[in-house]
Amino acid sequence: MTPEKIIFTGKTKKNRQITIRYVKKQDVRFIMDYMNILSKERTFIRFQGEQLSLKDEKKYLDSFLAQMKKNGAIKLLAFYNKKLVGMADIRLKDRNSDHVGIFGLTVAKSFRNEGIGKLLTRLILGEARKNIKKLRIVELGVFANNMIAERMYQKRFGFKQYGCLPKGIRHKGRFVDHILMYKNI
Repeated sequence: MTPEKIIFTGKTKKNRQITIRYVKKQDVRFIMDYMNILSKERTFIRFQGEQLSLKDEKKYLDSFLAQMKKNGAIKLLAFYNKKLVGMADIRLKDRNSDHVGIFGLTVAKSFRNEGIGKLLTRLILGEARKNIKKLRIVELGVFANNMIAERMYQKRFGFKQYGCLPKGIRHKGRFVDHILMYKNI
């Protein structure tokens, strides 16, 4: 896994040219700014308004890159005109669960419904199969009120629900169920 390696260049459904590549250390500010925008939006992610500092994001990214070097993680970034518009990653758990990867996906609000989420999911799963040798299972959590994502994971990619934590997520001031899904690789 080569940092900054481009794995896709092409157009979205709205005919916008995007490039998808592996993350690199210098992307720290792009990622911090992107995540802070998503957090303010209070979209379907764990951050719900909190703002990340550059120091915190650097620490996270350094840890992620170290795990990538050991073939235990992958992070892909989608760019449009040098602007980060989507991100996907898979990171192995540790110890006796080190064959299970946690999947995450985000797409910027103004780029949703253009096929970027599906493309990132397909690419990250393919790259993970090739590069994370220990990977046997990919798991994810989805907000129950994010039915579009849940359907995409099930119908398009074959993820299966294996659990639900009732009211397991606080989203926009109310509690929603946390749907747990997995896929064998």
